[in-house]
Amino acid sequence: MSDKTLFQKIMDREIPASIVYEDAECVAFNDITPQAPVHILIVPRKPIPRVGDAVAEDQGQLGALLLAAGKIAEQLGVKERSKGFRLVINQGVDAGETVPHLHVHLLAGRALAWPPG
Repeated sequence: MSDKTLFQKIMDREIPASIVYEDAECVAFNDITPQAPVHILIVPRKPIPRVGDAVAEDQGQLGALLLAAGKIAEQLGVKERSKGFRLVINQGVDAGETVPHLHVHLLAGRALAWPPG
């Protein structure tokens, strides 16, 4: 990628965001158009365009996103089974992808319907 994505600009602090978590592998911040009372985006520092573009070398990065999700859910008090949370990854326009930088949505704070969409 030659141009920085919106998420890279947030990670580089060029665009403000409400960051709730960060470590060596990822950064997480509040979504600016939340779809639930808790709506966090967990973004890998490595700019992988979308999950379908990930390669074997990205395995550790992908695992780090899920481990971060558990830590964030605990930090926000939604990890317990009685509350819960949902993780979503969108791939492509029909799925709702708007930023070409892999990210995981952590949604919580209300009952989430099934099936989604």
